Amino acid sequence: MPEKDQNTLALDVRNLTGHYGETQALHGIDFMVRPGEVVCLLGRNGAGKTTTLRAVVGLLTKRQGQISVYGRNTQGMVPEDIARLGVAYCPEERGIFASLDVEENLLLPPVLMPGGMTVEEIYTLFPNLKLRRKSPGTRLSGGEQQMLAIGRILRTGAKLLLLDECTEGLAPVIIDKIGEAIQALRQRGFTILMVEQNFRFASGVGDRFYVIEEGRVVETFDQAAISADRARIETLLGV
Repeated sequence: MPEKDQNTLALDVRNLTGHYGETQALHGIDFMVRPGEVVCLLGRNGAGKTTTLRAVVGLLTKRQGQISVYGRNTQGMVPEDIARLGVAYCPEERGIFASLDVEENLLLPPVLMPGGMTVEEIYTLFPNLKLRRKSPGTRLSGGEQQMLAIGRILRTGAKLLLLDECTEGLAPVIIDKIGEAIQALRQRGFTILMVEQNFRFASGVGDRFYVIEEGRVVETFDQAAISADRARIETLLGV
């Protein structure tokens, strides 16, 4: 189980740079996530948000800078070792196995440490999945696929969840259900780092926010700042 000491950051990223081939995508990103927080990375398409998540979980091979997970420097670690520190990644493309039913998809990832949610607990969080437990992945709606993608990583025992565009393309009623689930996960002690373009959604679930442009953090603010200066923040984000 990851360190729960509130003085130990769940995630500490310093001077992170990263490349895809010869193209530099990240230009010295700094941010941190405290245990129990929901932190959102905001910004336009191509800003470097997803690349940042990929760097954290070890999927961006050409990167420099320091990434620490619960006090452990992950430099040189492969993705499997980073996962064993208590990190789980839910990518935008979801990765649902079409040939497997809902429950088989949920049971597929290995349990890496104690404390993961049971399948029944996941069904309580996402009742739609219980109703569709024997339905193949191809029969699920986009919203159900997103619930399944999130639910699948909750069995692993990870306490730091990385969610990439979890509301993309979903109907407002489903977005609200995803928001309720995130709030419930926070109450259970999970820490969440989200990439999100839907500022209305992000502002309702996030504790703190980092705005990324061209691979750099250009602004950081919290919930209090949204109330005090929402118009300026929405202009910054192009909302």
